[in-house]
Amino acid sequence: MKRLWTLLLVAGLADSSLGADQQGPLKVGMELAYPPFEMTDTTGQPAGVSVDLAKALGISLGREIKIENMSFDGLIPALKTGKIDIILSSMTATPERAQSIDFSDPYLQTGLCLLVRKDSSVQTIGDLDQVGMTVAVKKGTTGHNYASKELKKAKILVLDKEAAAVLEVVQGKVDAFIYDQMSTYSNWQRNPQTTRAILRPFQQESWAIGIRKDNTALKVGINSFLKDYRAKGGFEKLSDTWLLEQKQEFKRLGYPFFM
Repeated sequence: MKRLWTLLLVAGLADSSLGADQQGPLKVGMELAYPPFEMTDTTGQPAGVSVDLAKALGISLGREIKIENMSFDGLIPALKTGKIDIILSSMTATPERAQSIDFSDPYLQTGLCLLVRKDSSVQTIGDLDQVGMTVAVKKGTTGHNYASKELKKAKILVLDKEAAAVLEVVQGKVDAFIYDQMSTYSNWQRNPQTTRAILRPFQQESWAIGIRKDNTALKVGINSFLKDYRAKGGFEKLSDTWLLEQKQEFKRLGYPFFM
């Protein structure tokens, strides 16, 4: 009888080990071209807000994290086909995206705003929707979606990279670039002689983690992590580490900063 129980115990341990192996690393999709959220450090390793958040999530779930770098507009197709397990790439949870994937609870609130030429008379998004105006957007972003639906008269220039859109504004080739508040602030600070930031958002947004619709258990685990991480001051530490300047400036301007 003792031998039988020993065999059963060994078999049980083997099954448990096999299950852990099958679970494997958590494949996290992000585009490493969006500092300070998703980028690479001086050694070429993934770094930034989202990378630190992914690492903390991995510890919470007891899973190794594997960062998969890919273009932003390829993230949802990669998630749906199982090439990645989650999207953690500063993605806005929209009703359109929620038709094909699930989202976690929000972890950051931001909004769309404008980076414009220094000498531009533009003050609002409405000022841009005029014949002769050209607006840059990054492909696959909510700024791209907004411009396609709402700007009827302006010409829309769709680009693959944020840096390319910023350069168009810097060189005076377009009138504005539609993007999120924090990135717009950073791009303005890097180009104060040629650009101006209109930081008051004309569309509020929330970022969340993308999950496949059939992965309910993972969604529950992620939401539990986000709640606990926030309660323990994790997001406060992240923002102080990576976004302190933006945080202080937004407070001075009276804009909400929530992470």
